[in-house]
Amino acid sequence: MVSFASYDGTVLVCHERGGGPALVCLPGGPGRSSGYLGDLGGLAAQRRLFLLDNRGTGESAAPVDPDTYAMDRMVADVEALRVYLGFERMDLLGHSAAGGLALLYAARYPERIGHLVLVTPSVRPVGIEITDEQWYAQIERRADESWYESRLPDLKAWDAGDESRRLQAQPFFYSPWNETAEAHATRFAERSVEAAKRFHTDLPAAEKTRASLAKVTAPVLVIAGEQDPGPLPAHAAELAGIFPRGTSIVLPGAHYPWVTAPNSFAEAVGTFLES
Repeated sequence: MVSFASYDGTVLVCHERGGGPALVCLPGGPGRSSGYLGDLGGLAAQRRLFLLDNRGTGESAAPVDPDTYAMDRMVADVEALRVYLGFERMDLLGHSAAGGLALLYAARYPERIGHLVLVTPSVRPVGIEITDEQWYAQIERRADESWYESRLPDLKAWDAGDESRRLQAQPFFYSPWNETAEAHATRFAERSVEAAKRFHTDLPAAEKTRASLAKVTAPVLVIAGEQDPGPLPAHAAELAGIFPRGTSIVLPGAHYPWVTAPNSFAEAVGTFLES
């Protein structure tokens, strides 16, 4: 574990796992600590993972100014970590909401990226829209599963803003929904509501972000989960197409492919990072 002061003096903590070439990992949520990333399906056997607790989560301190929870402001935390670790360039992985954070980092610091891995990422920063029709059509693909009817009201309530139903809605984000998935969802359910509330505020214009990402020369991998409500494989492919060296793949599972398909995940990411 390492701790360092970010640009505004907020002390952040980064956990280390595994060995080999470094991979800096950003957790999503937004507002979740890095613990839920685990060893990324065994990827720590190939890579030395640097797992950042974003400000206000896990063992990292909460900022004095809550406006610094905004995704665009948190780019400076990622850069502060790179500087602290002494990397000229770094391989960077972002999951879910932090996929968006990784996108904004790459847009601002393209020369600092060695490889970029975006795991079931937020596509909001580049203006890709996931419609309600697409979201629910994907969800309905799970209709024959035993838990579907009992959990669908929870999903709809959570989607409408009832945060108390978040945990009950989790089966739609894991595939298969089994004991392993349920244990992961339950153990890592906690998140910072304050950080989550402010994360998507004041995003840069999507057109500007796209233009900057089109200049990123590093290889980029966008991972979609086969049954993830968002991003869908088509959204992942569209995102990958923004980059000169972008590619997308679809892995078994949903929003957490390293939990329910660990071997496929670790093999895909490990092979990409060697490219």
